[in-house]
Amino acid sequence: MAKFDFPLFYILRAVQAVFAVIVLGLTGHAVNVTDGHWWDTINFMLFNGVWTLFIVVPYFILAPIFVPAIAHRWVLVAVDTITMIFWFAGFIALAVDLGDAHGCSKWSPCRGLQAAAAFGAFNWVLFLVTTVLNTMGALRRDPAPGPQPPTAHVP
Repeated sequence: MAKFDFPLFYILRAVQAVFAVIVLGLTGHAVNVTDGHWWDTINFMLFNGVWTLFIVVPYFILAPIFVPAIAHRWVLVAVDTITMIFWFAGFIALAVDLGDAHGCSKWSPCRGLQAAAAFGAFNWVLFLVTTVLNTMGALRRDPAPGPQPPTAHVP
């Protein structure tokens, strides 16, 4: 049986944060170059980066340690699931709005947005993995109604 310890989740959360910073930078650059006159999908990807970097990753790392009452196992699963859906919707919508690779030619913000869509897809996959692992951990835990420690072991 496989055993997943805290370091795996910390590594996954760190990579999610790094990808969120990359998406935040790329979409922020596009908004800055166009003076904010851009698509709503870019704004949504900008939101995804902020949501992940400043809300989700700190919640998953700090809440189980300092405030375990708000780190209930099903809340952890719900936050992971919602964030996974956000990233899926964001990268798909951005990729559809950008169109094919030949449409960007040499315009820098468009190329950056293509990269943002790719990193959004990578982040979606990472959130899919953490959602599955958190769900498996939540289903195998003690059914007590109180707060649970963060997902550490998936038998």
